[in-house]
Amino acid sequence: MKSLRYVALALCLSVASAGAHAQQFINILTGGTSGVYYPMGVALSQIYEKSIPNAKIAVQSTKASAENVNLVQAGRGELAFALADTVSAAWQGDEEAGFKTKLDKLRGIAGIYSNYIQIVASADSGIKTLADLKGKRVSVGAARSGTELNARAVLKAAGLSYADLAKVEYMGFGESVELMKNRQLDATLQSAGLGVSSIRDLANSVPIVIIAVPESVVAKINDPAYIAGVIPAGTYEGQTQAVPTVTIPNVLVTNAAVTDAVAYEMTKSLFANLPQLAAAHAAAKGIEPANGPKTPVPLHPGAIKYYKEVGLIK
Repeated sequence: MKSLRYVALALCLSVASAGAHAQQFINILTGGTSGVYYPMGVALSQIYEKSIPNAKIAVQSTKASAENVNLVQAGRGELAFALADTVSAAWQGDEEAGFKTKLDKLRGIAGIYSNYIQIVASADSGIKTLADLKGKRVSVGAARSGTELNARAVLKAAGLSYADLAKVEYMGFGESVELMKNRQLDATLQSAGLGVSSIRDLANSVPIVIIAVPESVVAKINDPAYIAGVIPAGTYEGQTQAVPTVTIPNVLVTNAAVTDAVAYEMTKSLFANLPQLAAAHAAAKGIEPANGPKTPVPLHPGAIKYYKEVGLIK
C-alpha cells in the first residue's frame, strides 16, 4: 500500500509539473503579406517567443480586420490586428457591416498605430480628385474587409457609390497593384499604415497620383473613429506634396478566454519592444503607450493589469 501511495504521489507531481510547463499557443492574425499587419505580426511573434515562457507562436496571413475578429470570436486566434471601426461594428453586431450577431468574446489588448486611407490612381487615368473616380475602375479591398468598409464610408461622404464606378474590384493590396501595373485598373483604395509595401511597389513601377480626402469629406463620415490626417510628402516615390486624407486607429484584440497571465505578457512585451516593431515597419513609430487603453471593446483583465502598473489607467 505504501508503494502504491508513492506511485500516486509521483503521478500527481508529474501532472502538476506538466501543467506548470504546459505549452501556450498564440496564433497572431494579421493580413495580406503586402500590407502592414503581416510584418508587424511577424515581429511580434519574435518578441513573444523570447518573452512568454513555453509559448508556441504562429503568424497567420488573413483578409485582415473583419476576418480577424470573426476568427478571434471563434477561438481560432489569440491576438488579432483590426481597424477600430470594424471592431466597434463587430462588438455592436452591426449587420450592415457584415456582423449578424454581436461578437461578445472580443477583448482589447491595445490601441496601436493608425491606418491611412490611401487612394492611389495611375497618372495616365486622369484622376485627380475624389469626384474623378466616377466612371473609373477601382479596387476597394476584399469584400467586407476593413478596407472595404472604409471605402464605402469615404465614397458615401464624397457623394459617390459603387454604382458610380465603371467597375468595382474586391481585391487585396498586392493583387490590386498588379492590375494597375497592367492597366486593368485605374485606382486602388488601401487602408494601411504609411509606407505600405504594395503602394511603394506601385510608385516605383508607374507614375501615380495620391487622391486627397479633404477635411470637409471626413466631417461627413458619421463615425468618431475617422479622423482627418495627412500623408507626408515623400512617403512614396514621386509624391512631392503632402496629401490630406482620413485616418482610422488600429487595435489589437484577443478572446475573453485567453488567460490573464498571457494577455498581460502580450501587452507588456508589445510596449517594451517598440523599437523592434518600428524596425519591422515604420508604421509602428506611431504606436504611443498613452493610446494603449483606447479600444472600442472592453480591455482584457490582463491588459488592465499592465496599464495599471504603468499608470495609464487607475
